[in-house]
Amino acid sequence: MKLDVKADLPQEQAAMPSVEAGLAQLGWPADELLDALPSLTWVLDEQLNARFASTALLRYAGLSWPELQGLGWQALVHPHDWPGFEQACRQYLNSQPTQAQAQTPTPALARDYRLRAADGSYRWQLLQASALPANSAQSETLLLGLHSDIDERKRVESQLQDADDLWKLALESNGDGVWDWYVQSGVELYSSRYLQIYGYAESDVRPTPAEFDARTHPDDLAQMQADRDAHFCGHTGSYSNEHRVLCKDGNWKWIHSRGMVISRDAQGRPLRMVGTHTDITQRKAAEALIWQQAHFDPLTGLPNRRSLRERLELGLSEARQQAGALALLFIDLDHFKEVNDTLGHDMGDRLLIEAGARIQACLRPGDTVARMGGDEFTVLLRADAAAPQIETTARETALQIIAALSTAFHLATERVFVSASIGISHFPQDGQEIESLFKHADQALYAAKAAGRNRLGYFTPELQQAALLRMRLSNDLREALARQQLFVEYQAIVDLRSGEVHKAEALLRWQHPSQGVIGPAVFIPLAEASGLILEIGAWVFGQAAQQVKLWRQHFDATFQISVNKSPVQFRSEADTAPASESWAEVLRMLELAGEALTIEITEGLLLEADSEVESHLAALHAAGFQVSLDDFGTGFSSLAYLQKYAIDLLKIDQRFVRNLRAGAKDLALCTAIITMAHALGMKVVAEGVETAEQADLLLAAGCDYAQGYLFGRPMPAEDFEQLFGKD
Repeated sequence: MKLDVKADLPQEQAAMPSVEAGLAQLGWPADELLDALPSLTWVLDEQLNARFASTALLRYAGLSWPELQGLGWQALVHPHDWPGFEQACRQYLNSQPTQAQAQTPTPALARDYRLRAADGSYRWQLLQASALPANSAQSETLLLGLHSDIDERKRVESQLQDADDLWKLALESNGDGVWDWYVQSGVELYSSRYLQIYGYAESDVRPTPAEFDARTHPDDLAQMQADRDAHFCGHTGSYSNEHRVLCKDGNWKWIHSRGMVISRDAQGRPLRMVGTHTDITQRKAAEALIWQQAHFDPLTGLPNRRSLRERLELGLSEARQQAGALALLFIDLDHFKEVNDTLGHDMGDRLLIEAGARIQACLRPGDTVARMGGDEFTVLLRADAAAPQIETTARETALQIIAALSTAFHLATERVFVSASIGISHFPQDGQEIESLFKHADQALYAAKAAGRNRLGYFTPELQQAALLRMRLSNDLREALARQQLFVEYQAIVDLRSGEVHKAEALLRWQHPSQGVIGPAVFIPLAEASGLILEIGAWVFGQAAQQVKLWRQHFDATFQISVNKSPVQFRSEADTAPASESWAEVLRMLELAGEALTIEITEGLLLEADSEVESHLAALHAAGFQVSLDDFGTGFSSLAYLQKYAIDLLKIDQRFVRNLRAGAKDLALCTAIITMAHALGMKVVAEGVETAEQADLLLAAGCDYAQGYLFGRPMPAEDFEQLFGKD
């Protein structure tokens, strides 16, 4: 087959020998030379019909030249590739320059497509084709094409693409958005899920990393860039960063961006990086809520105990570095319990919110008030240049808080008054660590409340010693009953008219192994605070009941013993069976009448009394017990209490008896109390009688009974029995 490949050359090449002439000088015609090439070579005309096929091409296709002409070139091209192949070839031929434009060379056509082999399979080929312009021997433009087998490369690329697509599909199936960043070219591709997370359409953003860098929260940019650079430099195996992205609707979403460089150039610079965006907005909101709940009181919105500790740790660190000072104020609302009990917890909560706001208003910027729980608040004060004397600042602030909390609280239609007791400790003189400052402020608060409340208390070493003693005694008290260290003594109550002893008061004592005998004034408050008073009170009642049965059997059938009952016992019976029931059962087991025992209560119990206390007192009477009101006149005495509650005996406190003499005011008070009690149908017992003059004056005033050292000190039961022999 003879093929004329000579073409018109540009004018400046006219002097050069033609390709055909050069080949002819070598004795090789052009068609024979093309046929000798090992590559698959063809020439197609403008209708894409084969005008030439090399022997290598015919051998590859398993066809003869006539067979190829009969089938047509389209028969060898993969059906899926023919439309694109045909369009590319025609466009290339149509784009060839005219002879006037021939000085501008046209780049070769390059295309990948699949050719059918002799065994019927298709292999990928890389086509590189050039136009052979028409000339005097050839009236139309022809297309000369040479092929390179790229089937293995295409297979590898296909496997990589399949793996890439599968990886991206797996990531998107988890709800993640996928990004693919070609670092050097500055192109970043985003998956549809990626854009969907932020509400953007593909047309809203350009395929460049600058698009979403510009939508990243300014506060997060620096850390994002630092994490990105750390991975680019190889300091981290992968990229991981959490930041906020601006959505199309104007909201911010928290996302977790993860990625990895998957290719680098010869210098190690990143070429391609792929990764994901995971929406973590809900997780961040949950974390923020958890943090808020962990650091702030849900009722008042103030910092809580944990947050205060963190701020105190920071304050102590700064104070140590700068030789500074701190003050810690423990604040307790006096009589807050009465607000809860009388008006309900909703009103109590409103009072706490208002109290927290009032305390906050007394502080300087930078100071902290925290709610520690219940009605307890803590204030942290720091020394600064304007107020270097922290002791003065603490005192002035505490006094302001006391004044602020003393004014009326308006709770709905109610006006409520409370007061505040405050304990103060200072760093560094009162403690170097958090726990010691807390402990010492608490001890100072205890002292303030013990001194009458509504005042300040300061830590002193003596408070520490007293607190240490209370702690040790409280610990020892837990084992006192089991180790039989507790015992009961009895003090006679004398009938002033007859001088006979028909009554006694049971008084608890503690034989401490190292401290000796300890009176109830010391350890009963410890027992009440720890809850041990319930077990101890039941034990004392049992001892007194057994003793009065014995004395009634052997000495006096009408004998009566008084037993003290702590207010804590009354309060603790709200969720348990009242003592009136259990104690009545003890009497039934001992076959004793209820009148054999008198239950002594304090005036403070009636001050805080409610329906439960009233019902318990009524139950005691129903069980046959008499009720005695101890230490009358030392609290908030009120005739209303005596009218409301069934009281059988009043006990005049020894403070009114101690200085009793003719013409003294105390005598007038005692006389008034006796007269009032008799008018209400009550008997009267005077405590602390030590002289005959006191006894005579009380008798003349109409007092019924007396007890005190004049008649006998508290004594063991064995010694007390000797009094019966004197009757």
